[in-house]
Amino acid sequence: MIFQLDDPTKQMLIEKYYDLDDAVIRELLGRKLSSRHRKDLDEVADRSGAPLRCCRRQFDNVRRVFKAVEEMPGNVVVNIRTTFLLSEPLAKKYAAVVFIACMRFETAKRKLQYLTFNDFYHCAQAIMASWTYSCTGPEYYDTEMDREFLLELRELRILLDKEKEHKHLICMRLKPKLLEKSYQELELNFRLYTRALVGVACNLHRGRELRSLFIDLLERCIEPLRLGCWPKIDLAQFLCAYEQCALQMDVLREADLKSVWERYMRVISQCLLTMYHA
Repeated sequence: MIFQLDDPTKQMLIEKYYDLDDAVIRELLGRKLSSRHRKDLDEVADRSGAPLRCCRRQFDNVRRVFKAVEEMPGNVVVNIRTTFLLSEPLAKKYAAVVFIACMRFETAKRKLQYLTFNDFYHCAQAIMASWTYSCTGPEYYDTEMDREFLLELRELRILLDKEKEHKHLICMRLKPKLLEKSYQELELNFRLYTRALVGVACNLHRGRELRSLFIDLLERCIEPLRLGCWPKIDLAQFLCAYEQCALQMDVLREADLKSVWERYMRVISQCLLTMYHA
């Protein structure tokens, strides 16, 4: 080589070349990573404000990473770091993009345009950490959902049979903590909220419902909460109480669903708090 590069310089060049612009990647989410779509990046450039050549570079990089690791067993972040020599923060960004593409989550609907790439990144990280296969070995893919877990979620509908008990426990816990307006909203619309949260869980085993997770959370949960003018801090307290009070009830213990409920609510709470832009 004419120019000898030391290791820190090599790492810097790789990192710069594979760097992702959040505005560009937000526009690429939900698009097919095919050569035909590479020709249609003018709109991405216009909407993101980035030069067309930057959009093409990032599209090509995302496509290259996706094709390399989509069927590679093991931890996707580790696979990306090992294959492309990227830093962990950048590899995690690519992992989120790969996961969203593998799951074919709906992210491009007009209603979802207010969400940033960072929002989807945090939601994807939460889902990958809790809803994918937690075992290890050659057959382990953390870009695949745990199908047994998704099927178990259907059993959570038994919570709706104990709606009054659940509501009573939550109201007792939250009355001293919530703003008066939020508490009245909770008392008035608890049935709407609990049926939305449990309803989403019961349908996630269906591929179409899983792909529309974000739009369902928006339409069934976030839009009613916005109408009720919930402050984000009150929403966080409600979601915590909603999870914890259900765990106190005999119905989940008797059906051996406590761990399933915790695993579900851990992700849903984080997604809702991330997506709720008050």
